Parts: sequence; structure tokens; C-alpha cells
Amino acid sequence: MTTPVNLNRFRKDKARATKRATADANAVRFGRSKADKALDRARTHQAERGLDGHKVTDEPDA
Repeated sequence: MTTPVNLNRFRKDKARATKRATADANAVRFGRSKADKALDRARTHQAERGLDGHKVTDEPDA
């Protein structure tokens, strides 16, 4: 004789596995590490500083 199976537990375990698979797929597609985000912010900040340094102002020198 086989052991009885709790159908509610089976259904919930299956749903959890499906959600976990979806989350893992999204992490691969959209996830970026903290270091990648920091590097991107630093590069953007450096580019903005470089552009700000080359701006020409219309104000007369005093």
C-alpha cells in the first residue's frame, strides 16, 4: 500500500516551484548586481561632470 498524499500540499508546492522558476528567469533577464549599478552611476556622473565643464555661459566676466 502507498502512502497517502496531501493534495493541498502538492498543489501549493507546485505553485511555489512555478513562482520560483519565474523569479529565477526574471532575475537572469532583468537583474543587475549592486556593483554594476554603482559602476553605471559613476560613469553617468563622470560624463555629466565632463559636459558641465565644457558649458559656455553667456554671463559677462566681472
